[in-house]
Amino acid sequence: MKLWQKDNTGNVNAQVELFTAGRDREMDLQLALADVTGTMAHSVMLESVGLLTTDELAAIKKGLKKIYRSIPEGKFILEEGIEDIHSQVELLLTRELGDTGKKVHSARSRNDQVLVDIRLFLRGEVENLVGEISSCFRLLIAQSEKYHDHLLPGYTHLQLAMPSSFGLWFGAYAESLVDDVITLQAAYRVINKNPLGSAAGYGSSFPVNRTLTTQLLGFEDLNYNVVYAQMGRGKTERIVAQALANVADTLARLSMDACLFLNQNFGFISFPPELTTGSSIMPHKKNPDVLELVRARCNRLKALPNEIMLITTNLPSGYQRDLQLIKEHLFPAFAELKDCLAMVQLMIGNITISENILADEKYRFAFSVEEVNKLVLQGMPFRDAYKKVGEDIQKGKFTYDTNISHTHEGSIGNLCNAQVSKLMDDAIKSFDFEKPRNAVERLMADH
Repeated sequence: MKLWQKDNTGNVNAQVELFTAGRDREMDLQLALADVTGTMAHSVMLESVGLLTTDELAAIKKGLKKIYRSIPEGKFILEEGIEDIHSQVELLLTRELGDTGKKVHSARSRNDQVLVDIRLFLRGEVENLVGEISSCFRLLIAQSEKYHDHLLPGYTHLQLAMPSSFGLWFGAYAESLVDDVITLQAAYRVINKNPLGSAAGYGSSFPVNRTLTTQLLGFEDLNYNVVYAQMGRGKTERIVAQALANVADTLARLSMDACLFLNQNFGFISFPPELTTGSSIMPHKKNPDVLELVRARCNRLKALPNEIMLITTNLPSGYQRDLQLIKEHLFPAFAELKDCLAMVQLMIGNITISENILADEKYRFAFSVEEVNKLVLQGMPFRDAYKKVGEDIQKGKFTYDTNISHTHEGSIGNLCNAQVSKLMDDAIKSFDFEKPRNAVERLMADH
């Protein structure tokens, strides 16, 4: 029996049911805590507008809290034949409370129910992800400071360019994560709006109090227009996916650099044998499989916004079943990205940096700009200095000094890691995770 069935006639063809359900039951289990939380807020609101009695609300709250506690204990399941998480929660309440349990669906639809579940789920996932990003950021900053004075060649077009440093290299990816967190914060602002009360996408004739559920669930604000609240499904997920893709891009690029730097033709870094893999035929091999898989997994994550975009292409306003498939793409992405962040930290935390790389004469032309600048500081026009050093290189007369002095903000000698760390701290504080967390804790408290 489905929530939308009126009687036992007209049962859906088994093949159709299997196809339309897809992996939805599997994905729905991840929404269990969110669904109970949303139902609790909705029930409190129903009592406030007279659609539940005080005694009915007390019974429903007791039942919901029992279900809520069973989820992290691993005791909650979707029973065979139960269509989705919403049906399972309502069924458990009805078994325990009879007709009272059936009342929790008043003034809402599965449309706004799944909307609020997804918002609550995404809100928690973003908070966890930001914590992982912060940890990776702190490690990169620490390594940047530790290897502040260790020079390495910089490249453009994969050709030798100018001196760089490991301080700059680690610090660059740290600052990249700052901007990634800023884009996550923008996505979080979209997530943190309450769609509950929009029902099937056209509102309700019941006098629901949407401001109350917004406060109870710790949302920053409402999706006011009920049609737009429904249109936000798909759009919200796509915005979140783009923010995840930004983090993935940072990790993929870092991994590619590390794979190059580990190559014997570069020889800039190394890792302990236990963090690399061997070959079935070549006994000397120490392959960076971890970094290669981080690169591949993150490149796959970078395709996620486009996948969601294509699922939602040409959809009209209102709910369409196409939207169900987005969960299969987006939900696993959080775990995959967090795994990649953990593995990058494992590798970067155990990296060994080669000493005196630029002392090798093969990198001498990396200092050509330094020599041009010295002539300019002595009064020679830049174009003339550039021409002179170029001619010296062509004639084999180029001489150079490996001592460099870069002092401007963000350069080799002035990394500005403290300023970058403040940018990250400010970005993380802007989420105000504590407000929604406290709201949900109050809502689900035993007293």
